[in-house]
Amino acid sequence: MTDHQGCAFEGCCGRRRRSGRLIDARMPELARCLTLFRYVQAVTGGPVARIDQAGSYAVPSLRGDAFGVPPGKIALRIDSAGVASAVVARDEDTVALRLLDARGRTVHQGRLLSEGDRLLAGLAGTVDAGSPAAAPPAPASGAPAWENGDQLAQLDTILADGGVARRRSFHRYRGEHRPIDTGVVAAVLDHVCSVGLPIGVAVFAPAAMQACGGRVHVTDRTVGGRVFAAVADSSVEIDLARVRACHLVRSTAAHGPTSALELDDEDGRCVAVITQFGIVGEQVHGAWEHLTASLPDA
Repeated sequence: MTDHQGCAFEGCCGRRRRSGRLIDARMPELARCLTLFRYVQAVTGGPVARIDQAGSYAVPSLRGDAFGVPPGKIALRIDSAGVASAVVARDEDTVALRLLDARGRTVHQGRLLSEGDRLLAGLAGTVDAGSPAAAPPAPASGAPAWENGDQLAQLDTILADGGVARRRSFHRYRGEHRPIDTGVVAAVLDHVCSVGLPIGVAVFAPAAMQACGGRVHVTDRTVGGRVFAAVADSSVEIDLARVRACHLVRSTAAHGPTSALELDDEDGRCVAVITQFGIVGEQVHGAWEHLTASLPDA
């Protein structure tokens, strides 16, 4: 994982000659653009966690909408209030579509791997003069949905602000939750790999979440604490040395209460979640719950 002062994306730090064209970051225009491309290397994350998958996009979802992880597709979820702009960037040998936040940070990148997709990038709709690049923030509502919400409500709260506000007032959460030893994360990945238990992984950047689900084909780790896992068609990397806390959180999902391992960085932002998404079968769900129940407290 390359850390360019907190950015996990190669080529976005001004070291190479490049050009860019601002495109429409609003939904559904952005969704049409993303699903236009057939072979993309999609990357979401930061210096602590990163997910990388090659393929084509499923229709991306917005915070508050339904969510699924289609097999073989890149599953992206966006908080439109946090995506300030989108750009098609070109340098000497790559063309990539990048989503940027208000600070100009790349929160998601889709590198176009085929010549056909690079040509199609020229068809992406540009932003009309005077139009906002992304939808304005939704008006504030009452009590946070996460307090007694389901699994998707928990994910969307993390998507909104990294889950910082939620973590500060987590004593109000109505479901089961407890801090666990961060050192068991690598062992969990090794175990599910060895027994063939499918899992779901979501990795967060500001205003963007990319998720995958399926069997873990291989795991690896470095002396410095980086853990790698090939999950279905994706590659997930976690720098455990920079994970400051891990919480086991149970919330209602397709098969009833479902456990999730939430990994936080030093700023209290959740950078990755390991859980079960959608309908996975009672046997898989039961095996996952048995495993998570055995994990030691922090």
